[in-house]
Amino acid sequence: MKILKLGIPKGSLQEATINLFKKSGWKITLTSRNYFPEINDDEISCSICRAQEMSRYVESGTFDAGLTGKDWTMENDSDVYVVTDLIYSKVSQRPARWVLAVRADSPIQKPEDLEGKKIATELVNFTRRYFNGIGVKVDVEFSWGATEAKVIAGLADAIVEVTETGRTLEANGLRIVKELMQSNTQLIANHDAWNDPWKREKIEQIALLLKGALKAESLVGIKMNVPEDKLQNVVDILPSLTSPTIAHLYQSSWLSVETVVTKEVVRELIPKLMKRGAEGIIEYPLNKVI
Repeated sequence: MKILKLGIPKGSLQEATINLFKKSGWKITLTSRNYFPEINDDEISCSICRAQEMSRYVESGTFDAGLTGKDWTMENDSDVYVVTDLIYSKVSQRPARWVLAVRADSPIQKPEDLEGKKIATELVNFTRRYFNGIGVKVDVEFSWGATEAKVIAGLADAIVEVTETGRTLEANGLRIVKELMQSNTQLIANHDAWNDPWKREKIEQIALLLKGALKAESLVGIKMNVPEDKLQNVVDILPSLTSPTIAHLYQSSWLSVETVVTKEVVRELIPKLMKRGAEGIIEYPLNKVI
């Protein structure tokens, strides 16, 4: 039997990734051998790997495919095939931002002001390439963690750190000088695996269903009964991916109307639908939208 070797990111993305696979139809179960979780698909073999190292193992062929951040693929300068972008995290469905930050009271206002200064970051190679690109000489030092504290303690003049909202940096007395890069999770593949017809089809299947599950997270299904004479009034206010599905109820002048809408509009939409004659309104979650 052919097997696809799939890397699952360890750390902050691990739980979110396992939950996303569950919504997509794959149950990944961590065992006592935590680096080799079980999956309910005989054609996939899973391994847990740090996101920072994933692209290296995919490039070398240790894994056929894996999920990691665009930032770490760029940091490692890895030669891999990017199958698709998947915007999700442990916090929200938004890209992560790598930013240049300094103490709130620092005189530094732009990257060029850091000439000859020290910068602490996990993203060493990317940061060096950025400052080389703008012709500013800086000392880039690898940070093992608690990077925000390096500036507060005077161990560095600035940091390059990842954030989603920026609130944590602000709470630690830091100020963002410039956003250097936006990153999101990517499904990446080894070039040889991508060129193998069977493995490529399997990877494409995973990509399709993961994207479908992500899309469904922001949507819900709505179903309702509407009298025939009030149908147009109801349909006029229905947002929809496509046209709503409408069917006659058995031996009745009422119709069943079903559609898909974004979660954000539901709380405003349902009272409006009732005022226009809809009854028996049902809202239900979606697993995948493809």
